[in-house]
Amino acid sequence: MSTAILTGPPAPGSSLDGDLRSLGFDVKAASGAADAGALLSAVPAGERVALVDPRFVGHVHALRLALTDPRFPAAAAPGAITAQSGARPALARALSAAGDTGTDDLTGALADALDADGVSVHRPQLGTLVATVPTDAEARHAARAAVDAVDDEAVRLRSAVKAHDGFFTTFFISPYSRYIARWCARRGLTPNQVTTASLLTALIAAGCAATGERGGYVAAGVLLLVSFVLDCTDGQLARYALKYSTMGAWLDATFDRAKEYAFYAGLALGAARDGDDVWALALGAMILMTCRHVVDFSFNEANHDATANTSPTAALSDRLDGLGWTVWARRMIILPIGERWAMIAVLTAVTSPRIVFWALIIGCAFGACYTTAGRVLRSVTRKARRTDRAAQALADLADSGPLAGIVRRALGRAGLQQLPPLVLALIAAGALLAAVLGSPFGSRQVVVAAVFYAVFSGAAVARPLKGALDWLVPPVFRAAEYTTVLVLAARSDQPQALPAAFGLVAAVAYHHYDTVYRIRGGTGAPPAWLVRVTGGHEGRTLLVAVLAALLADRGDDFTLALTALAVAVALVVLVESIRFWVSSGAPAVHDEGETA
Repeated sequence: MSTAILTGPPAPGSSLDGDLRSLGFDVKAASGAADAGALLSAVPAGERVALVDPRFVGHVHALRLALTDPRFPAAAAPGAITAQSGARPALARALSAAGDTGTDDLTGALADALDADGVSVHRPQLGTLVATVPTDAEARHAARAAVDAVDDEAVRLRSAVKAHDGFFTTFFISPYSRYIARWCARRGLTPNQVTTASLLTALIAAGCAATGERGGYVAAGVLLLVSFVLDCTDGQLARYALKYSTMGAWLDATFDRAKEYAFYAGLALGAARDGDDVWALALGAMILMTCRHVVDFSFNEANHDATANTSPTAALSDRLDGLGWTVWARRMIILPIGERWAMIAVLTAVTSPRIVFWALIIGCAFGACYTTAGRVLRSVTRKARRTDRAAQALADLADSGPLAGIVRRALGRAGLQQLPPLVLALIAAGALLAAVLGSPFGSRQVVVAAVFYAVFSGAAVARPLKGALDWLVPPVFRAAEYTTVLVLAARSDQPQALPAAFGLVAAVAYHHYDTVYRIRGGTGAPPAWLVRVTGGHEGRTLLVAVLAALLADRGDDFTLALTALAVAVALVVLVESIRFWVSSGAPAVHDEGETA
């Protein structure tokens, strides 16, 4: 249990004690700053502690926002401050120093002292919520009237919805899903439980689609929408109840991809029952979506902490955001997750899997071109200095393995390193894909091209990725690796090669998404041994090319090899990922995420 220490005797008639207890605090009253320090030192080191001015008047939700959010080591609002275990020593030092000053605003002074001590103090935006420390009876009466004038439950429901979301989610889901989130909170359900329910619903939807019958397709479309409602509800529940966690952010992010790609597989299986082989389209849609996400991730990681980060294109985008209709139009044309899932659900119910995949590919290709073009324009017109942290994040997203490391060490500072990293990456990917598309299945030319790809892709990451367009290097690698697997499987003419390739790309994509969310959570990339064991993008690409050359004339052996590789990669990355997220002890987060 957390402990709240009132820094003086409670005010007569105050509900503060009950409000704090309703938030899960054990409340203790101090006679002054010195006594508060003694009470603070008596609280077990691992527990959260809050110091609250006994004169505080405000909404319970204002206290909840200020004192219970697990994402921040320290937080404050007028009249209240809290510290988790990591910030407790700084709070104790500040309280000891403040004890001699006799300040009338002790909690405010403590917050300033923590900032000065290097502890970032989160100050939540309260909006219309009241949080104040009145100094006399008249001010106290006015504060209580202000509290009565604002419905904090209505504010809490509004704040449960993301400030920026897609058109479909904002107008067709959130108006009622927030009430589902409140219903879940009042029954003690956690965001992770709702996330899991969303996954199970989507998997059942995929199973319905796999039946290949019209009734199954209709049920699949309905269940996919239900899954999306639950997907929105889990985040709203986290914001409503302030139940954030590292595990929750990981589950929410990875399950979204698992649900969508499992549904693709279900549609492909259903089409196969009707005699229509759409596995190539299903894999193409997954590749396109994953590469599009990597573009978003790489661009954001490259620029989120860049200095002198200005761009005329970005300024124009900001001005367009001031025009209401352009905001929704620009969000819709990129086919974000709400619009995308709604389109998939409706088309699944009334058309065929082939039409669903073609609509997905065309819509997502347009959205990818639109967003990538905008990011390129911003990058070439932006005056920005990329940090070492950004360069390291891009290197981690590149997922370069042992072969790239050998090339990097062999090159030193000469030769290919004189070319820009993006040029080297494009040369590598272009040569590889030209050979894969232009050579018959099993050709030794593809193996030579894969070796060339390994050399040039290693050279591309031989120096820090700090150039204006170097954030495109990881997406180029993703496109090269995934497309190679797709084309080789399609060219093999083996009946089950494409489903096996789908499984392999899904396993590798999971590894890449996992890398993204580790970086976003501030925990760094996966361990180096994992990248070495899985071969890196260039090692896996070379291995698939070699397997195609060796097994071209051996029946279904290439399919079996792809299946074995998919299983091996999936087992290694899943076991390490689950181990990490369960035991990492990383700070609590909740990924607000992009609308895509």
